[in-house]
Amino acid sequence: MELHYLSLLEVSDLIRRREVSSREVTQALLARIERLEPQLNSVLMLLADQALEAAQQADAEIARGQWRGPLHGVPLGIKDLHWTKGLPTTGGMELLGDFRPKEDASVVARLKRAGAVILAKLHMTEGALIDHHPAFARPSNPWSADHWTGVSSSGSGAATAAGFCYGATGTDTGGSIRMPSAANSLTGIKPTWGRVSRHGLVHLSESLDHIGPMARSAGDAAAMLQAMAGPDPRDPTALLAPVPDYLAECGRDISDLTIGIDWDYASGGLEPEIGESLRRAAASFAELGASVRDIRVPWSEDDVAATHGMFGAEALTAHAGMFPEHAERYGPRTRTMFEAYGKVDPATTARGYQARDRLKGRMAALFREVDLLLLPGLGKLLPRWDEIDAMFSSLDDARKILLRFNSPFNAAGLPTISLPAGFTGGGLPIGTQLVGPWLAEPVLIRAGAAFQRVTDHHTRRPALG
Repeated sequence: MELHYLSLLEVSDLIRRREVSSREVTQALLARIERLEPQLNSVLMLLADQALEAAQQADAEIARGQWRGPLHGVPLGIKDLHWTKGLPTTGGMELLGDFRPKEDASVVARLKRAGAVILAKLHMTEGALIDHHPAFARPSNPWSADHWTGVSSSGSGAATAAGFCYGATGTDTGGSIRMPSAANSLTGIKPTWGRVSRHGLVHLSESLDHIGPMARSAGDAAAMLQAMAGPDPRDPTALLAPVPDYLAECGRDISDLTIGIDWDYASGGLEPEIGESLRRAAASFAELGASVRDIRVPWSEDDVAATHGMFGAEALTAHAGMFPEHAERYGPRTRTMFEAYGKVDPATTARGYQARDRLKGRMAALFREVDLLLLPGLGKLLPRWDEIDAMFSSLDDARKILLRFNSPFNAAGLPTISLPAGFTGGGLPIGTQLVGPWLAEPVLIRAGAAFQRVTDHHTRRPALG
């Protein structure tokens, strides 16, 4: 039995029934990281001693019948954008190498209360933007070292796919849960904005930042979201709505759902393999009993592009006191981006917020017609690193290509689920995503779990030894 490639729920059940101990699982993953991490660069800080201590505590509690739930004793990774008490929290930035928070982020504290074993702090791009700081070697994709990991939760994607942890936290400001989920063949949930408290987050753009789980299946992600979600008095933007039983959604049918797809929007101008994966996904949902219907999305690329004006102003606000005062300590591409943000005039910023309100209204109208929207996970087949480097020389090109199906739903704050949807002829992952209306996480989990009952894409693992 390869412990490292079990799903979160599978290893959780073994630990709960005491067929394997949390300590044994943790030791196995630590040994795997020690052997394979040099070729992946997904871990910024290994927390071996803390993890083994937490695993031993979990084993003792479970032996006494004090099982806390499906995360109890399960090793997870933390994106290094979340505060961890007394430990460096870099946000992928050399500038923050000495920042040691005095408390855990709310999401970290909640995972610990659920009994999770925090195994490592994971790599990410600088400031949650598009590029890794030169001081940190960028991660490798476990499926192919020549290909992109997705950003900004690059380490969360690579480490979970590589069998270093059973799930990891991610953040998403313009696609940073969904792009690495698609790139690494993972299931990721970008919840409704505010569904997960952002207290203790190194922000990029406060009105666009989301926190969610990245894991190997809809059930695994649901178990993580269950622990992560909910009101938080330390974050006044956290939603007060009660948290439903997400895991209970995983066995339900979807015959009452209507899933819309705009084929021109979702596959127009894209590589044929993306369109083929979407057609297969649509057929799977139809076979499961859902009504799949053709629609027209009521917004344009220009509508979405108009919302980008607010992002730069918020990013500069998040970095106040660091940029431009310490501009020389930023990586060259990140520094260039911040310099460009400083040239955005107030009117463009205001028009961005106004465009977002219109976009929200158009999306609300769409979700009166359908329950969910089916889209690709990426606007391109998984690119090579050299293609990414060329593409990111123009942020507008990157937005039009890579963020095409991601950033609109950050602007609107709507929930999504990313799902593995197949592989290219060369064995590279292809992802898809479902989008729902405000607080539709239960419906997204139900649909994602149903899809994974009739497909096996999410069960394939990279051959790393």
